[in-house]
Amino acid sequence: MVKRVLSEGVVPVKVWTDEIEETALEQLRNLSQLPFVHKHVAVMPDVHAGYGSTVGSVIPTKSAIIPAAVGVDIGCGMMAQRLPLTASDLPDSLSAVRSAIEAAIPHGRTDHGGANDRGAWGEPPDTAAKTWVENLEARFAAILQNNPTLVTNRLGVNTVRHLGTLGTGNHFVELCLDQNDAVWLMLHSGSRGIGNRIGTYFTELAKEDMRRWFINLPDADLAYFPEGTEHFDEYIEAMLWAVNAGPKIHHAGGVKVHH
Repeated sequence: MVKRVLSEGVVPVKVWTDEIEETALEQLRNLSQLPFVHKHVAVMPDVHAGYGSTVGSVIPTKSAIIPAAVGVDIGCGMMAQRLPLTASDLPDSLSAVRSAIEAAIPHGRTDHGGANDRGAWGEPPDTAAKTWVENLEARFAAILQNNPTLVTNRLGVNTVRHLGTLGTGNHFVELCLDQNDAVWLMLHSGSRGIGNRIGTYFTELAKEDMRRWFINLPDADLAYFPEGTEHFDEYIEAMLWAVNAGPKIHHAGGVKVHH
């Protein structure tokens, strides 16, 4: 249930938690001042400060989009797959299972696809290569053609060799049991750098537009693209490509579990 409502902005901020850090509160007040936020901002219990806007909130916009509010980990996500196993099928020690998962899926900090990059495929598996060619490559080339300076921002390096890999930081593969002792494989994978580069690149373009149009914002990271302006469609295309690549990242890797 809604715990409190902040009403000093153009739209209300509805809060579903009792505890918010002061920095996050200030960002929420800033968001509520934007004229294109639609109806209200919704604040979830995990809210915390981000770049310009809060993480853990829903910020609906109409006829405009804020790249920094979408974020820089575009395509990062989680999924769970039930396995044909129960708890009794698992060995007493999961050490060998962990080793098999680590051997099957590249993980860790990437070195941008170099020969010794432990976070990338040495040779992408067939599923990753096929997914890249059939679903992602052509649109990716179009994005780079429309935004050539993205190439100098190293967007083109984390491509097929990182498709289906895990990442580092808070990304993980985990074996779980449900209440019926069924075994599930759960994973949280990252955007492998591409989402970060797309988000950062377009946030900077939005800031340039704000300066060009003499639009003053309570926080520069709230820079936005109005619908119909030069970079709006380009950002939407690149962002949706990264979102589409996220599930492909999940599926292009492979772990085989036998019992």
